Amino acid sequence: MRIEDYALIGDMQSAALVGVDGSVDWLCLPRFDSPSCFTRLLGDESNGFWRLAAAGRERAVRRAYLEDTLILETVWETETGAARVIDFMPPRHANPDMVRIVEGLSGTVDMTTEIRIRFDYGRIVPWVRRIDGHLHAIGGPDSVWIHSPVPLKGGGFRHTAEFTVSAGQRLPFVFTWHPSHQPQPEVIDPIEEFVETRRLWEEWVSRCAHQGRWREAVVRSLITLKALTYSPTGGIVAAPTTSLPEHLGGVRNWDYRYCWLRDAAMTLDALTGSGYVEEAGAWRTWLLRAIAGRPEDIQVLYGVAGERRLPELTLDWLSGYEGARPVRLGNGAAGQLQLDIYGEVVNALYEARREGLAADSHTWALIGKLMRYLEHNWDQPDEGLWEVRGPRRHFVHSKVLVWVAFDRMVRSVEELGREGPVERWRAIRDRIHAEVCDKGYDPARNTFTQSYGSHELDASLLLIPIVGFLPPDDPRVVGTIEAIERELLVDGFVLRYPVAEDNAVDGLPGGEGAFLACSFWLAQARAMIGRKDEAVELFERLLELRNDVGLLAEEYDPGAERQLGNFPQAFSHIHLIRTALALS
Repeated sequence: MRIEDYALIGDMQSAALVGVDGSVDWLCLPRFDSPSCFTRLLGDESNGFWRLAAAGRERAVRRAYLEDTLILETVWETETGAARVIDFMPPRHANPDMVRIVEGLSGTVDMTTEIRIRFDYGRIVPWVRRIDGHLHAIGGPDSVWIHSPVPLKGGGFRHTAEFTVSAGQRLPFVFTWHPSHQPQPEVIDPIEEFVETRRLWEEWVSRCAHQGRWREAVVRSLITLKALTYSPTGGIVAAPTTSLPEHLGGVRNWDYRYCWLRDAAMTLDALTGSGYVEEAGAWRTWLLRAIAGRPEDIQVLYGVAGERRLPELTLDWLSGYEGARPVRLGNGAAGQLQLDIYGEVVNALYEARREGLAADSHTWALIGKLMRYLEHNWDQPDEGLWEVRGPRRHFVHSKVLVWVAFDRMVRSVEELGREGPVERWRAIRDRIHAEVCDKGYDPARNTFTQSYGSHELDASLLLIPIVGFLPPDDPRVVGTIEAIERELLVDGFVLRYPVAEDNAVDGLPGGEGAFLACSFWLAQARAMIGRKDEAVELFERLLELRNDVGLLAEEYDPGAERQLGNFPQAFSHIHLIRTALALS
């Protein structure tokens, strides 16, 4: 299926992707970054899935989330009646559970289910036995119990069942994971968990401060970001998937099931701007644990509990999504230098304080140490926002965000009453500003460039007015926006930067889709320079790219009219929210 044919369910510790065909094709347990037990998304049927659908039907007639929740309802219709499948993961108790309730709506419907459990990313076929009428699958450290209201027949390393549901009838299936060395877990009550899960999500959404235009899109994006938060620690993953390609059949396939400081800081900004200050406190606590230690050891990304060693491996037994290989585990970007993360983190903390997050002396002391490191290293070349795998460069965006770091520290002293070497910070801030305007600007073309002395453009330059580096009416800002519209727009959507087979910047072959966050940036930038109608038109066009349940991947292929990249992508939903708030 297409990437946009999937919907997300989760319990804020892990997540599953459910297809419009009723199949769970991706599920990692017990954490976002754990090995998957359903992996058909990146391989084939032999790598594991769980399908629950009307017999003889390939796709459901419609599906939607139940109001403002992460409970998915999929409706199946046949000649004899209609049935609904309710999918959700209740808030974590002792062990992770996934619940699938088949509910008869009218007449009778013949249903079918097929389950193939495959541990360790589709590689391990477990030992399955029947205990007290329930299925128990075990393989190495993993153990799964399936509580089924209908008998499941085994054969061919799978389990199947055919059954009929009548109007008013409810048949709940419960899938529970636990470590294989522990005893059998208690069985949850699926109906009670449904009621409680619905209540928790509705209570959380009721705190949303955004009541303006596009509220439905904002709320769905907020729910998605909350679903990507690892609740035990407050860490926020970039996406719940790995290796969904940025180019069909290509090699730009990355593992996003980790916590990028940049993405998490931007998520924090979107949440606090929508009234969720409590989440800001949880993320700040996660941040302090993750980056504690020497400032020079700070990483671009961490595991959900703050793990630092995330070696990049390939899972060669998987064929990849539509043949896009390699399938990767871990992410080598953890060892890169990306100077912009300092600006994102400092700005997020500054904005959270302005929104009411209580001051914390420990946080201020730690950030002060980071700033001392940055004072001596801001002028280094880096891999930049896009995590290029080519040579390090003096990326303009990186330098602009370093400016943001010093600017927000100055503001914290001047506006929020903090104490620090404000004169030194102000002097470095001004020096960076002058250097960027001198070395990162092409006066002949009236545009800033991707890096010092380069000819290429970069969509991240659209952030220059958004972060306050220059005012929107500055001719250099207007010129940069117009240059990006000339050179990076493809069918109305914005590319990150020019990509070609011989591209020396990112060091990778092949192309990619339009990066959705960049188009949201363009909408904001257009509004800031007085082109509000064009901004709204672009924003609403971007909203139309969401799938039927309101989710976005990382990129979009205008030619194939398909979403690309890991899904759902926090970065896309972050900038949907920020753009909606800006345009409102």
